[in-house]
Amino acid sequence: MIETVSYPILSIVTFFPLIGVLFIILLKNDMAVRYAALTTTVMNLIISIPIFTNFDKSNPSFQFVETYNWIPPINAYYKMGVDGISILFILLTLIISILCVAVSWSAIHERVKLFYSMILIMETAMIGIFCAMDLLLFYVFYEAMLIPMFLLIGIWGSANRIYASIKFVLFTFAGSVIMLIGIISLYFMAGKTFDVVELSKIKFPVDFQYWLFFAFFAAFAVKVPMFPFHTWLPDAHTEAPTAGSVILAGILLKIGGYGFVRFSIPFCPDATVSLKLFMQLLSLTAIIYGAFVTLMQTDFKRLIAYSSVSHMGFVTLGIFSLNEPAMQGGILQMINHGIVTGALFMCIGVIYERTHTRELVKYGGFGKVVPIFVLFYTFFSAASIGFPGTNSFIGEFLVMLGAFKSSFYVGAPLILGIALGATYMIWLYYRVVFNEVKPEIKEHLHDLNLREALMFIPLVFLVLFIGFQPSLPLSFMDTSIKHLLDSLSTSVNFTMK
Repeated sequence: MIETVSYPILSIVTFFPLIGVLFIILLKNDMAVRYAALTTTVMNLIISIPIFTNFDKSNPSFQFVETYNWIPPINAYYKMGVDGISILFILLTLIISILCVAVSWSAIHERVKLFYSMILIMETAMIGIFCAMDLLLFYVFYEAMLIPMFLLIGIWGSANRIYASIKFVLFTFAGSVIMLIGIISLYFMAGKTFDVVELSKIKFPVDFQYWLFFAFFAAFAVKVPMFPFHTWLPDAHTEAPTAGSVILAGILLKIGGYGFVRFSIPFCPDATVSLKLFMQLLSLTAIIYGAFVTLMQTDFKRLIAYSSVSHMGFVTLGIFSLNEPAMQGGILQMINHGIVTGALFMCIGVIYERTHTRELVKYGGFGKVVPIFVLFYTFFSAASIGFPGTNSFIGEFLVMLGAFKSSFYVGAPLILGIALGATYMIWLYYRVVFNEVKPEIKEHLHDLNLREALMFIPLVFLVLFIGFQPSLPLSFMDTSIKHLLDSLSTSVNFTMK
């Protein structure tokens, strides 16, 4: 409950990583920089604990709200708060940030101070996005991610990193500029306010809703990414350092889905209902097309990147099926994808550190040489397929349940998508684990060390915990989702099914 936390905890958690950056700037030893970054991210997770222990799950309103004057002439406020939807993304961001520091421990040797500073700045921007209750403040955090991620890919990436980083910036920036025009239009249409809660209460003209929906769609569809705006993702994932890929998969893609839920649906209820089938068809296309393209990949990292296009199709299908189980599944699947795909990119990272290749034709026989690695890889592959008992099973099942509830013809293609997803993961597993080890690879392979094994343990725990106790994460979001869907139903006289 709000009263039990009497200090601005959201601001502290958001900006604490920047204190770590200031401390890192003073350090001269690379190992000290690594420990400083790790300490900062771990301490931030500890500092955030009261947010989760004092959160009132029965209250659909924003909690821990902080409001300060920011730019009075334009009625812009520094306003922060969390509800049952955003709180889970904050926890995911805190955990992913720790893992990004850990997975880069021995992989980054150049410009170490700058690298870890970028990771911490990214953490601030990502948490700020999920806490912002003022649209202008949201946009500032949204844009603040662009430069650190551009540098992470452009400086510490692979051979084609410049091409990938510029492509990432162009796609993201083009979408965000259109969203900014939408925000400005919304500001004037609503009587000069950026307050998210106040904007959600206003019923805008239907024509304006369509324009606004597509303005936000331009930014969030690129971020998810939805078909056909996905082409930047495989390049960015392939060329980014492991930590960059983990951030992309773990958090950045989720911002698109979060934006649809937080802004598009409440601000544009009539347009959302009218465009429901259009968004469902785009989502199904992403699931099927993404799965077929994944099957054709020969680069380990590129294969997992394309699988994200398919997996995120489940997320948007869940969101735009506009019923309770589907939206629960869509939001839960965003969390699940961040955990499982982040773990798979970490698996790729530790193998790449040893072999310096991601070409699958050079892989094979890992089961005979690196059994501990294969144990973790097997577990996360099963989770990615949606094996019962893992987190993805719950998320995909809820999305499928909601999709069938929406329409048989929307739910039926999901069976093909799930079958294709299992096919490409099993085919990938066969090429990596079975057969004989290539001589040029074998001499470089050695199993996980203690640090590498330890960084996978929290993700194993989360996969199993959500898989066997989904009621806990769902209990955080239930009230907020019901409130959102009730508001939508009331606003447009829409019957949820």
